[in-house]
Amino acid sequence: MKVASVLGVRPQFVKASVVSRELRKKHEEVLIHTGQHYDYQMNRVFFEQLNIPEPNYHLDIGSGSHGYQTGEMLKKIEEVLVKEKPDIVLTYGDTNSTLAGALAASKLHIKTAHVESGLRSFDRSMPEEINRVLTDHCSNILFCPTANAIENLKTEGIVENVYLTGDVMVDSLLYNRKIAENKSTILNDLGLKSKEYLVATIHRASNTDDEGNLKNIVDAFSELNETIIFPLHPRTEKFLKKYGLYDRLKSSVILTQPLGFLEFIKLMNHARMILTDSGGVQKEAYVLKVPCITLRENTEWVETVYDGWNVLVGTDKEKIVRMVKEFQPLLENHRDRYGNGDASKSIISIIDGLKKHEVNL
Repeated sequence: MKVASVLGVRPQFVKASVVSRELRKKHEEVLIHTGQHYDYQMNRVFFEQLNIPEPNYHLDIGSGSHGYQTGEMLKKIEEVLVKEKPDIVLTYGDTNSTLAGALAASKLHIKTAHVESGLRSFDRSMPEEINRVLTDHCSNILFCPTANAIENLKTEGIVENVYLTGDVMVDSLLYNRKIAENKSTILNDLGLKSKEYLVATIHRASNTDDEGNLKNIVDAFSELNETIIFPLHPRTEKFLKKYGLYDRLKSSVILTQPLGFLEFIKLMNHARMILTDSGGVQKEAYVLKVPCITLRENTEWVETVYDGWNVLVGTDKEKIVRMVKEFQPLLENHRDRYGNGDASKSIISIIDGLKKHEVNL
């Protein structure tokens, strides 16, 4: 069976690394890279560290508005699919690349499978939420990471060809954690001791583009007066400069370039706490049993909140500071919510079954 995988951003590279490894044992894969993330630290380093196969097609879309970016992707992905004629198009997550891949396949009547299906934050102001919903509703095969995701789909009337597989990010995290411990020198490089620092990541437009929200976050980080490692997403760097907020950051906040996956795993694994607006980082923190403070009012990874390992604080400076000082999850409330590292094998097993039935859905 020929499977076309559509990727574009760093979380998708991480997820695809483990799925492609299993997929290529039995099937032909055509890897389509949209170029949504394109600089070395957000793109190439992941292919090198995680041994991801070279893309068969690199579309070089780059940055732009949501409409421009999605439209350009849709046109170019369609051209590839017409040429390659895959049996299935595989999409990941909730980005513009995800939606463009699913739409292109649907319009060509090619079966579409969505990895990480059924997640909902119930916040339609988030572009990611729109991408999730639309992708799920035009996909033929839905791979869900959690039981809650299946219930979300059922509420929306999607009940056929829905599979509970666990989360492929857990596969990658467990597989690469030992490698990171042995290979990464990030703690020594930054002069850090285990559990004596925090990690922060900020990249969502609602936080970076809003001067008031970004200022509150920056002021909270400085008021904490703790060592905070803060890898800068290009968007965050842009708006810190635009709003003149660099001078408000104390020296205890250590800014770095975006990090490779192995470096970031090790950094998270040894952190005392993580502050983030990333959905993926919330989940990774949970799997690594590191307390998480989420700088949003909602989350698609609700299980992390239910189990008391993640707390939503928005951009309220006082609340951020207070929760970093007071938040203490209980180990007995931690569960294997996202699978035990075999989600990729489950996905490929399901695809194998589809082959036997000639992909008749």
